[in-house]
Amino acid sequence: MRVNVTVNGEPRQADDVWEGESLLFLLRERLGLPGSKNACEQGECGSCTVYLDDMPVCSCLVAAGQVQDREVRTVEGLADGDRLDPVQEAFVAAGAVQCGFCTPGLVVAAHDLLERVPKPSDPEIREALAGNLCRCTGYEKILDAVRLAAERKGARP
Repeated sequence: MRVNVTVNGEPRQADDVWEGESLLFLLRERLGLPGSKNACEQGECGSCTVYLDDMPVCSCLVAAGQVQDREVRTVEGLADGDRLDPVQEAFVAAGAVQCGFCTPGLVVAAHDLLERVPKPSDPEIREALAGNLCRCTGYEKILDAVRLAAERKGARP
């Protein structure tokens, strides 16, 4: 089947998509967007989180055919050209990136939180990131990054 989807604001097309193919596979292997990571393939780790019509989803759980004529925004699509999104900048500045496998999903989840709650409390941050697993950082640097991103976003006009 052919899938037509808008990815990061750009109309894209993929041919010969098979029935059981996931959105994650479509993004990584067919469209060349490796930001979302393939970790558990069961929706348990959050490494593959992307926006689907402005809602965060685990792309490993979404069938590629379900995105026909819809909008997907990946971690790559958060940046504005060469300028990183404040959440991406904060993850780098706070040292919240170690192996990097969980980072794309955490960045998308944090971005979504800050779009909804500009000044989240620590419990709100923890709740928003609860679906994203990290085996390296111990989470404190990740929490620091979200706090820093909230601070920086609040300072921008």
